[in-house]
Amino acid sequence: MKTIADLGDLRGKRVLVRSDLNVPLAGTTITDDGRIKASAPTILMLSEMGARVIVSAHLGRPKGEPDPAYSLAPVAKRLGQVLQKPVVFAEDTVGPKARAAVDAMPEGGVVLLENLRFNPGETAKTDAERAEFAGELASLADVFVSDGFGVVHREQASVYDVAKLLPHATGGLVEAEVNVLRRLTRDPDRPYAVVLGGAKVSDKLGVIGSLLGTADRLLVGGGMVFTFLKAQGLEVGKSLLEPDQVDTVRGYLDEAKAKGVEIVLPVDIVVADAFSADAPHEVVPVDRIPADKMGLDIGPDSAKLFAERLGDCRTVFWNGPMGAFEMAPFAAGTNAIARALADVTAGGALTVVGGGDSAAAVRQLGFADTDFGHISTGGGASLEYLEGKQLPGLQVLEDGDA
Repeated sequence: MKTIADLGDLRGKRVLVRSDLNVPLAGTTITDDGRIKASAPTILMLSEMGARVIVSAHLGRPKGEPDPAYSLAPVAKRLGQVLQKPVVFAEDTVGPKARAAVDAMPEGGVVLLENLRFNPGETAKTDAERAEFAGELASLADVFVSDGFGVVHREQASVYDVAKLLPHATGGLVEAEVNVLRRLTRDPDRPYAVVLGGAKVSDKLGVIGSLLGTADRLLVGGGMVFTFLKAQGLEVGKSLLEPDQVDTVRGYLDEAKAKGVEIVLPVDIVVADAFSADAPHEVVPVDRIPADKMGLDIGPDSAKLFAERLGDCRTVFWNGPMGAFEMAPFAAGTNAIARALADVTAGGALTVVGGGDSAAAVRQLGFADTDFGHISTGGGASLEYLEGKQLPGLQVLEDGDA
């Protein structure tokens, strides 16, 4: 893949950058600006090269039409603060306001277009509709830089189709993400452990199957663990469960045993009467989960066990919290994993926090990004890469220039 350095002199050129600025919002308040900070270096570098930088991004899942709740206006303000330079916000994507903003840009200027997903062509299923929108985007620019790692696994107009229309390169963020993932998949330092959590085991079945041929240890927590426990014949009460995946998980347990891959499951669980921070809760062994309660975190003995099994690791990939970390009574398990990763990072191990809820969790719990080797901006993209899938947004960059 070409990098920005391969594009030559960009002074005065209009450079369309696909960034990932899909940050969580509470009203108009950004609650985690990690993706903005991660995207800023590429934008700033292009600006300092004298390019006229056109930033494109999405926010949330609007239904192909303008929705004020998903406007990127708050993001434009925060991006300007991070860059420490003005960011002009265009109130449409490819319409007259966007074109006027681009035409008025000086060398080194930065414009952020409105939410790409306000246009139905961005996520259209038909090639023709996507291509039409991509053509309008491409007409704004001379060069395309793909720097939104969180969307490179999507065949969308601003990620995939526009790269076919313009000379293109990989941005610094995507380049860094891919380099880290290559270290996870090509002769990683061992022991190599993968920690998986989050809600649904079905979201991670493919990567689990792939990791059984790569990782030395697989530690499982979060809501997905209850399907593993059910596969062992245990009662899980009202906990999150995917009954249609029990047989598949049972097969993975057998496969792991045959391959000598250690699967580490919790030994105790924090259970509660309801999904609420105020609900009565207690710690029980995994084989004594009451039928009328739900599990919302791994227990203290499990947290200790998981930390011990991570303690000698030289490579760790973590995707998905251990419990409902947003509520204080159920955050201890996730906090313990984050602490264990920070400790092995300090000892020289490569640790990768796989984006999404995991990244939000470590920041909410007070950890610094520098406590870990790498915090990914794309949990879904990371999982698909580890699964061995082709990522359309990367593949198109490898197919040659427009």
